[in-house]
Amino acid sequence: MTGNGRDDVWKRDEVDSPCVKVCLVHPDAGICLGCHRTRDEIDGWNRFTAKARQRILAELPGRGSLLPGRRRRRRNARKE
Repeated sequence: MTGNGRDDVWKRDEVDSPCVKVCLVHPDAGICLGCHRTRDEIDGWNRFTAKARQRILAELPGRGSLLPGRRRRRRNARKE
């Protein structure tokens, strides 16, 4: 059914999940080691609006520093 516009039925205009299939929530930080979302964000992803998903995605890059030990490794790498 290509060429007649019917393929558009299968297209979805949604914000993709940031999941990288490394699903392990740090017990102290409370965020996933893979995608840096909280448990509530992971559980609710399918119910969130596109605007809510985009807000979460914008916050994710800064969350890596919340994981204990991440900063120490970077400092140690600079010393070597």
